[in-house]
Amino acid sequence: RIEKGASYDEIKAAIKEASNGELKGILSYTEDEIVSTDLIGDNHSSIFDAKAGISL
Repeated sequence: RIEKGASYDEIKAAIKEASNGELKGILSYTEDEIVSTDLIGDNHSSIFDAKAGISL
């Protein structure tokens, strides 16, 4: 749990920032329309698909 609420846009921004900063080369961030086969051969440990998430 986080200490305060966060919107999905805030979460996406934080993940995008991390993927370009301290997690560059480990975490990938995409807003592209992708399917699982698009990820074949990708060397990142984790890929965040911003369009696949939902806000609860």
